[in-house]
Amino acid sequence: MSFPLLTAMAVVPALGAVATAAVPAAQRAAAKWVALGFSLVTLALAAIVLVRFDPGGARFQLTESHAWIKDFGVRYELGVDGIAVALIALTAVLIPFIILAGWHDADPLEGARPNRRWRPTQGFFALILMVEAMVVISFEATDVFLFYIFFEAMLIPMYFLIGGFGDRAGGRSEEETATQRSYAAVKFLLYNLAGGLIMLAAVVGLYAVTADQLGTGTFSLQEIVQARAGGHLDMATSTERLLFLGFFFAFAVKAPLWPLHTWLPNAMGESTAPVAVLITAVVDKVGTFAMLRFCLQLFPEASKWATPAIMILALISIIYGALLAIGQRDIKRLIAYASISHFGFIILGIFAMTTQGQGGATLYMVNHGVSTAALMLVAGFLITRRGSRLIADYGGVQKVAPVLAGTFLIGGLATLSLPGLAPFISEFLVLVGTFSRYPAFGVIATVGIVLAALYVLILYQRTMTGPVKAEVRSMPDLRVRELVVVAPLIALLIFLGVYPKPLADIVNPAVDHTMSVVDKKDPKPDHPVTDAGWFSYSPMPEGANHGGAPHDGASGGAK
Repeated sequence: MSFPLLTAMAVVPALGAVATAAVPAAQRAAAKWVALGFSLVTLALAAIVLVRFDPGGARFQLTESHAWIKDFGVRYELGVDGIAVALIALTAVLIPFIILAGWHDADPLEGARPNRRWRPTQGFFALILMVEAMVVISFEATDVFLFYIFFEAMLIPMYFLIGGFGDRAGGRSEEETATQRSYAAVKFLLYNLAGGLIMLAAVVGLYAVTADQLGTGTFSLQEIVQARAGGHLDMATSTERLLFLGFFFAFAVKAPLWPLHTWLPNAMGESTAPVAVLITAVVDKVGTFAMLRFCLQLFPEASKWATPAIMILALISIIYGALLAIGQRDIKRLIAYASISHFGFIILGIFAMTTQGQGGATLYMVNHGVSTAALMLVAGFLITRRGSRLIADYGGVQKVAPVLAGTFLIGGLATLSLPGLAPFISEFLVLVGTFSRYPAFGVIATVGIVLAALYVLILYQRTMTGPVKAEVRSMPDLRVRELVVVAPLIALLIFLGVYPKPLADIVNPAVDHTMSVVDKKDPKPDHPVTDAGWFSYSPMPEGANHGGAPHDGASGGAK
């Protein structure tokens, strides 16, 4: 029996959470190192998964399958494709930086009375590791019921991270701060629980349909997809559409997609910067990932039926998020609304139903995670120094902290998808894939690029340039620990911006398979291009098999 690598990927951070929580109250520093150590072990396991994964191999690899609840057809079934591998790697890379960035975020405030029973530092880092464990197994699960359990369970540690370890900056009284944290945490929980409950009804409905038509109910993604392909499972149109809507609603809340997005600005604004990164760069990716893995593959006809409406909602998210980001006075809420705009691009690419669009959307999930982490963590360092989240409280920072300002600028330029930085390739492919099938939607989406330049450059101008405000004159530049957090993220943004091929090669075959399940083919261009450097496009002939090995350009476009 081979080593259960995927199980280990989830078990190690879960054990780390238990070990961190068990560290004695007085040993706060030890708890931090224990958490960091377990996160690095998880990163090492992710590297092994990345090395062992063969992009040209089977659809799902490193699979594990064991009977769990036999009477209900529930199995402990794990497997990874290229999309899951990329997002697992993103999660494993970001968690150590999140822990380092939040090194002092849960330390007792000066003058606070020691409490031997309450261990906030241990709890803070234990909860982060528990979220990592649940996110990882969500990416690995190929059993719908198993996925659902951890999709919902991750809400619990996130609720306590938002409500119990919120941002200490803002110039408010302790009572007002606690009230706002509680409001943000409860809103996060209620929105996501509502989505999860609707999804649960759809999960039960899916089981009932498989039991009726296959004789035995199943939650296995692979079994359901194979049964549909073989003609053994034929859902009624109305049933498939209702089940699709149940799944999609939950994922749209998590993503978040307009108009189900309103919990995100509150949650990110009231969280510490590392927890805000955990929300938008890690947890929210489960929603867009699940659209690709479950919505499109379980309900291909309903996905095509809902595509126009979903793309309109994605366009609204792009423009609405960007416009509200421009008008924000709070740095963290600005980044939150920018993320809503970016998730609009991701969902637009997914439902464009082209290999370029879906490949770009998958790359966008990874690149947005890195760019948002870089920008938000530097913003967190800035806010910690000044003690305020308000943009108006800053000015001239680049003159007193040039390294901080420089890294902030690079993170901001990545957020606006500057060519040469990682998000550019993702946004470019999403727009190309969208325009090739829905030209009007592609044109409207480009407005989001212009608006992104506005909110990023306005933010930088108002905080980093101009006269030095008295309150920032003594602001220190980035320290060694903070440089260790930011420098690798900046390097990764540049590397993936200049050379995206390794990441594209991993995700392209999985995108091809998703396209084959949905039975969509790329539209033929009026003037095919045989060789255009990195972005060659060679349309598939009618009837070509999307599920085979990737070919130049058709799978995400980067080669």
